[in-house]
Amino acid sequence: MVDTSDILGSGPDPMEPKVAPKPKKNFFAFLNNTEKPQQYIDMDPYLPANLVGGAVPYIAGTEEEAVWNAASQACGTERVSYCYTIADGYCWYLASPSSDFANHPDSWCPLAAALPGNSEHWDKETVYLYEQEGSAGALRWDQETGRMQVYLGAARTILPKIQSIEANFVTINAAVADQVGWRNRALRQEQLSRALTRTLFAAGLGVVAITMLVWLTAQIFINIARPDLQEAEASTKKATLDLMLNASQAYRTDYRKHLNRIQELGETLSRFNGRLMKYEVKDDKSVEWQALVPAGLASDLSVLRAQSMGIENGLLRIKGTR
Repeated sequence: MVDTSDILGSGPDPMEPKVAPKPKKNFFAFLNNTEKPQQYIDMDPYLPANLVGGAVPYIAGTEEEAVWNAASQACGTERVSYCYTIADGYCWYLASPSSDFANHPDSWCPLAAALPGNSEHWDKETVYLYEQEGSAGALRWDQETGRMQVYLGAARTILPKIQSIEANFVTINAAVADQVGWRNRALRQEQLSRALTRTLFAAGLGVVAITMLVWLTAQIFINIARPDLQEAEASTKKATLDLMLNASQAYRTDYRKHLNRIQELGETLSRFNGRLMKYEVKDDKSVEWQALVPAGLASDLSVLRAQSMGIENGLLRIKGTR
């Protein structure tokens, strides 16, 4: 006998129960502690008592909003669980009020596997059946209008009615069908709200921590630099005081000296009938003065230690530097 397992390979057992894939890792799931990275989600098949279904036109980017709006109107409440697929320009959906799952958490509806694009869908001429604990459900498409119809009821009454329809029938085996999880917009919004609150709280704590760290660092540097600042302040005050004292003393000394000199020149010139016209102290502390004396006193300029600058209006202008 030839062992064909080495040739064909050991593929998955078609009768092995299928489970939903791992949830994707994301930041919001981490914040809400809803992520299960170490295990698969094995959901139980369940046929909700208030299951509804239908189709809405597919508009890219708005399919979630359109399906939720249609499901909310069909169920009469905004708190609905729904699933959908996109095919042939429509969003095909099944929905049920969230209250139907009070006793059946982590469940899925096998009829969802028959939606277009899912694992158990063959064509729209086929009627898809599922029976569970005396209840039965069916999914079919009206051949005239193309609308999807959902039938629910007791198995003993709903099955004969469905089987009277001329069509092909497929009974969905929940053990081999790909599981399709429910979506819940209200729950997702609450999870995102909690995630946002926790994110803002964590960001606030981070900002406070950074602010405190900056403040402590600044205080440390201030304390380290404070002795140098005090020493510099003392040195500056001492230098300023010395400068002010020296300036005051120099001002008083120069003032008295020049005042005496002006008085001396005035007395000397008065003896010659002269008049002091200018007395200037320059930046280099040199002195230059000018006076007008009678022209006949040109021979006496050596007494005044001055030099002649010329005749002005009959008077001799002289200049001295002492």
